[in-house]
Amino acid sequence: MDKIQMKTPLVEMDGDEMTRVIWQEIKEILLLPFINLKTEYYDLGLAHRNDTDDQVTVDAAEATKKYGVAVKCATITPNAARMDEYRLKKMWKSPNGTIRALLDGTVFRTPIVVKGIEPYVKSWKKPISIARHAYGDVYKASEVRVPAGAKAEILVTDRDGSQTRTPIHDFQGDGVVQGMHNLDGSIASFAHACFRYALEQKKDLWFSTKDTISKTYDHRFKDIFAEIYERNYRADFEKAGITYFYTLIDDAVARVIRSEGGFIWACKNYDGDVMSDMLATGFGSLAMMTSVLVSPDGVYEYEAAHGTVQRHYYKHLAGEETSTNSIATIFAWSGALRKRGELDGLPELCAFADRLEKASIDTIESGVMTKDLYLISSLSDKKAVNTTEFLREIAKRL
Repeated sequence: MDKIQMKTPLVEMDGDEMTRVIWQEIKEILLLPFINLKTEYYDLGLAHRNDTDDQVTVDAAEATKKYGVAVKCATITPNAARMDEYRLKKMWKSPNGTIRALLDGTVFRTPIVVKGIEPYVKSWKKPISIARHAYGDVYKASEVRVPAGAKAEILVTDRDGSQTRTPIHDFQGDGVVQGMHNLDGSIASFAHACFRYALEQKKDLWFSTKDTISKTYDHRFKDIFAEIYERNYRADFEKAGITYFYTLIDDAVARVIRSEGGFIWACKNYDGDVMSDMLATGFGSLAMMTSVLVSPDGVYEYEAAHGTVQRHYYKHLAGEETSTNSIATIFAWSGALRKRGELDGLPELCAFADRLEKASIDTIESGVMTKDLYLISSLSDKKAVNTTEFLREIAKRL
């Protein structure tokens, strides 16, 4: 069989732990037998990020701007324990946060629905997509420990040198301070991306913040969304028969749980991080979620929405068998390959991506799945297989 040829490379960002193991197996079992795979490779494993002072993450983001499409493995955002485990020079920031800040886009995440995996929320009949702002908030925050007796302020120096001081707190005891920021331009890009995506999908758009408490920061999001909607999109939304709806995030959570689904829920960066995991679990599994970052200038980065599966990795290192769900990582590859095929005019590459996704879903719906899905599947005839066996079962159907 002749392999499918590619014109332009994908930017390939390797990752950490069990997902790094799966990454290589996906390529060997599902991709390389069928595609003459062209990628520009960047190792975003924590050890290499540490060796390069995290410059490799910046380089990968810049390459994504150059080539237009990237696929990313799950990576570690280090905490104090990781500092010792990997002997890090410093506690490097989230690589996802760095890449999203450099690309300035919106992350769209949607559950992968399969027969036999019923949503935990009984009212959910249709998938709910999360639109997550990909810039700022805690992912670009500065934070410090504060000793007792200190006074913390926000100091803003204008371009003419004038200064504005806003008090935060007088610390009677030790504490911590965090400073966050965002940009009007990035918020506007986020709004445009959400409205356009809603029109493409012909789905209602919800947007939620907490502007009653955050009367400047969150309220700025609300105002920009409202201004852009009225100026650019209201007529198109009414023509398409869809609605734009704003509410407080606590109200949105209650409404989401009571809803039938079938809409897009736009959230700020951290809110979207948390709520996308809630939706993924509610629909069945964190490993059953697509994720794509779309920049304002049409750059795409596909990734798995879950973590590096640390517990399974330690079992793997000990020589024990694992049964790790690879669906989200497979769909990251299929999404990137499909977009590369669309941009390069390669229908055979797009068709392969479609077949790869269908083979993956067909495998689960035939009753062959990893243990996490086996435990929640309602299929009567089912069996659990290990990590590699699951990939080989998909390959059979390809």
